Amino acid sequence: MGTSVQVTPLSGVFNENPLSYLVSIDGFNFLIDCGWNDHFDPSLLQPLSKVASTIDAVLLSHPDTLHLGALPYAMKQLGLSAPVFSTEPVYRLGLLTMYDQYLSRRQVSEFDLFTLDDIDSAFQSVTRLTYSQNYHLSGEGIVVAPHVAGHLLGGTVWKITKDGEDVIYAVDYNRRKEKHLNGTVLESFVRPAVLITDAYNALHNQPPRQQREMFQDAISKTLRAGGNVLLPVDSAGRVLELLLILEDYWAEHSLNYPIYFLTYVSSSTIDYVKSFLEWMGDSITKSFETSRDNAFLLKHVTLLINKSELDNAPDGPKLVLASMASLEAGFSHDIFVEWASDVKNLVLFTERGQFGTLARMLQADPPPKAVKVTMSRRVPLVGEELIAYEEEQTRLKKEEALKASLVKEEESKASLGPDNNLSGDPMVIDANNANASADVVEPHGGRYRDILIDGFVPPSTSVAPMFPFYENNSEWDDFGEVINPDDYIIKDEDMDQAAMHIGGDDGKLDEGSASLILDAKPSKVVSNELTVQVKCLLIFIDYEGRADGRSIKTILSHVAPLKLVLVHGSAEATEHLKQHCLKHVCPHVYTPQIEETIDVTSDLCAYKVQLSEKLMSNVLFKKLGDYEIAWVDAEVGKTENGMLSLLPISTPAPPHKSVLVGDLKMADLKPFLSSKGIQVEFAGGALRCGEYVTIRKVGPAGQKGGGSGTQQIVIEGPLCEDYYKIRAYLYSQFYLL
Repeated sequence: MGTSVQVTPLSGVFNENPLSYLVSIDGFNFLIDCGWNDHFDPSLLQPLSKVASTIDAVLLSHPDTLHLGALPYAMKQLGLSAPVFSTEPVYRLGLLTMYDQYLSRRQVSEFDLFTLDDIDSAFQSVTRLTYSQNYHLSGEGIVVAPHVAGHLLGGTVWKITKDGEDVIYAVDYNRRKEKHLNGTVLESFVRPAVLITDAYNALHNQPPRQQREMFQDAISKTLRAGGNVLLPVDSAGRVLELLLILEDYWAEHSLNYPIYFLTYVSSSTIDYVKSFLEWMGDSITKSFETSRDNAFLLKHVTLLINKSELDNAPDGPKLVLASMASLEAGFSHDIFVEWASDVKNLVLFTERGQFGTLARMLQADPPPKAVKVTMSRRVPLVGEELIAYEEEQTRLKKEEALKASLVKEEESKASLGPDNNLSGDPMVIDANNANASADVVEPHGGRYRDILIDGFVPPSTSVAPMFPFYENNSEWDDFGEVINPDDYIIKDEDMDQAAMHIGGDDGKLDEGSASLILDAKPSKVVSNELTVQVKCLLIFIDYEGRADGRSIKTILSHVAPLKLVLVHGSAEATEHLKQHCLKHVCPHVYTPQIEETIDVTSDLCAYKVQLSEKLMSNVLFKKLGDYEIAWVDAEVGKTENGMLSLLPISTPAPPHKSVLVGDLKMADLKPFLSSKGIQVEFAGGALRCGEYVTIRKVGPAGQKGGGSGTQQIVIEGPLCEDYYKIRAYLYSQFYLL
């Protein structure tokens, strides 16, 4: 049998809910993505809570809430403790996304599902990989490698390999090349054992170029008419593409209207992105290499980190990109409430809102004329509320101090051992005994003290009634006390955190955020419901950066997996793509339900064999690229421990047909033969070499993946000097077995 593979969706099938999938490979459990939505509904994580403690590794594909939003909560509350793997941008931008989510909600609610410390703790366990880097999971024989997805910066198509079989996880990928990202490399994978992909866009096609140009036209028209434009965006994802589009448009048309990028982490986001140029598209990389021009040195965009800065901006038309894209919380929610009633203003959506959110409601056709919203804000406690809060905090601190002292006394008792030398005299107390305790502990003047009763004989199980004394058990050498240097090292994560919260204008958060982080000011949330009249213009233009239905079908036909698992998409889209793939891609297409485990183990037979020393001593290897290969004729036997082994054959080896090992690419042959002084040109799909010789590649038409066993390179022409010379050049590029 082949490698055992089971897939169990935990969230995100037959709907647009967050993505989270359990993939077991020979008993090793991967959690691929750990998403949540902007409602942060714990009930969505019930399936994950049942298996969190069994997870062996977590793979993150994109730095947005739908792909990693539940990671801090799962590690704090659900028992998830596995190592996490992602690319560097997914780690950094995902961290900032979660900061922005927490701070946005903390400003308007008593959000307690996780804290900033929980976010830091969760992301400290992330191992960062580069694209195409093979990471070997020790002792498992499994290799994981991230590859370009093309949807968000650092977005990943995960390739998991075990015993030569590939399991590919590819969701939210983009085939098109954009301003800051290259397209996906998913098409470079051919015939994987299992492909897990999404049906989210199966029923959608990319809008024509004319419609996408409406994006700039709608913005400029609104600004020229004296209105304001709001773009609800994510914290650190697709907003990067929008910023570059607006930068170029402003520069090309010499516009003077201000552009504001408003999130709690906008400054830190752009600072990090400036250092991620090697993760971006070829045009940005080449521009930096030739002219040292960094595309994210934004000249027309002002970065803001609190709404008061926007309120204090000069009057007049303005464009604001504000988080969150769902309008459920964050600055975009408050700005929408302020601007929605003005017919001159525009709210421009560039991605479909999450199901059940205000953004999704406003994207309906026709849109609502009025919506009910809840406006919340955090205000400082005053008067009796503040006094009651301080008294409660004092009480809690006293309880914590008492608990801490009792724990310390118990530790002292355990370290000094039981009392074996208790004196018979009730008034004599052995100073070396730690098994006596205070009879009464009560508050006095805001503090606690021990009261010792004269004549009291302490029981053998109590702590000694004396001033606390704790023996210093530190180790010493000739130079003094031995210390652990690691206790004094500032971790990179701590330095990054400090840089986020302190410093100049490029790294600080606003005062309200700082008070939330430090919990310095007692406060409460005040809420009221409003009915907002929606008179502003509402437009949706697709800038999601995902492959459309046509591209998805083309890519799947090219990849041609042996088995296909469809996830994340509406029931209609999932069924549509399933029927298409059954006809045109592969006969094994699966659409599992939540918590339904499907077995997608490969039908191929794979065996582990041992190569005997006698056999290997007579094998001649030849280097081919990064590998060494050889043809082996052998007999199958067994070792003493029962393992299969290849042994030298006892009879002469039978003849075999020639096997050409290598990738047959005509486009590579042309420059190679030209470098040898042979005049080469393409003609009718073949290479015309010199005057008489023609090279063509033949094979079954429409073959998916171009299997090397059926395609051939054919040399046609008279048996002349050029013929033999060209054939020799070709043989030098391939290994003929």
